[in-house]
Amino acid sequence: MQETAGTLPPPVGPVSPAAPEPAGAGPAATPVALPATAPTVTLPPARHAVFWVGILAALVLALWLLKAILLPFVLGMAIAYFLDPVADRLEALRVPRSVAAGLIIVAFFLVATLLLMLIVPTIVEQLTTLVRALPRYVEAAAETLRPLVASILARVSASPPTDLTQPLAAAQSMAGVAGHLLNEALSRGFAFVNSVALLAVTPLVAFYLLRDWEKVVESVDGWLPRAQADVIRAQLREIDWVLAGFARGTATVCLVLGAFYAVALSLVGLDFGLTIGLTAGLVSFIPYIGTLFGLLASVGVALYQFWPNWPRVVVVLMVFFAGQIVNDYVLVPRLVGERVGLHPLWVMFGLFAGGALFGFVGLLIAVPVCAVIGVVTRFAIARYKESPLYLGTVD
Repeated sequence: MQETAGTLPPPVGPVSPAAPEPAGAGPAATPVALPATAPTVTLPPARHAVFWVGILAALVLALWLLKAILLPFVLGMAIAYFLDPVADRLEALRVPRSVAAGLIIVAFFLVATLLLMLIVPTIVEQLTTLVRALPRYVEAAAETLRPLVASILARVSASPPTDLTQPLAAAQSMAGVAGHLLNEALSRGFAFVNSVALLAVTPLVAFYLLRDWEKVVESVDGWLPRAQADVIRAQLREIDWVLAGFARGTATVCLVLGAFYAVALSLVGLDFGLTIGLTAGLVSFIPYIGTLFGLLASVGVALYQFWPNWPRVVVVLMVFFAGQIVNDYVLVPRLVGERVGLHPLWVMFGLFAGGALFGFVGLLIAVPVCAVIGVVTRFAIARYKESPLYLGTVD
């Protein structure tokens, strides 16, 4: 065999494909040095429980320590969550997410500011008048009920009716003191006005969260432990489903009812109609409580104001009956449906507990926390019913 000068001779003999490559053969030798699978560390369930309990305790401690500055951030998160579906629809129409978020936040806060400028002065005026007139209402109620109470006491041979003067006088005095204190608080322009500078951060928080909502969700999803990621995602979807029904749906119902009651009672000419109507609507998230409160308050004021003009009192009654019918057969089925899964008593307890622990911020986070606890509790109960402890198969 002749060889060309200056060329390397071909290798002699067959080369086995399974033969290891010589050292220094380049990057091809790198995978051979790596193990086939990375080593895994399995933590016992007790370690998992300690880890998550520690995370929860640290979160609660951080909320407790920072509760003085949480209000604008919690408000911003609530607004962003409430308006996220609107941003999604605009984004589906080829509007950039940043532009959609900016338009939505500007429109939302403009409308909210205009409404506050129109409503707040009237509410302050009505509240001031109400607290000043409270002793008169107590005195009128006492004079109306005095003959009835006297006849009842006479039938049961109790103390003479003249003894009623002391408790009635005490009630009037307490009403006067309460009215004076409330009037002083209102005349000073509300103490929370000093936090306006802090609340100015709320629009910025709402804008950034609304703009980056999808990125935030993706980031949180990346933090989930891989082994339990599917289960946690399922529970988070359930929590979002509950909050969408309660936070968005019920909040919309409360706003609609509050506007309806306030406008209707104001048109009737009822004193303090705007304040009573808005209050009745805002507490309508508790079934029948808002309607009952508004009914008793408005009828009491109507009897004092319109007596003996019965037709106008009947009109006030019909306003709340109409509102309850619209709530039960139109608003709740369409806006809330059967998605809530939160018992009204559980929500009431959460609101009281949140208010006692964190003040106004606690009221804002009470419903989401109740939703999380409710979903996690239902999941735990379902797992418990599938466990040997429930089925009685424990050795």
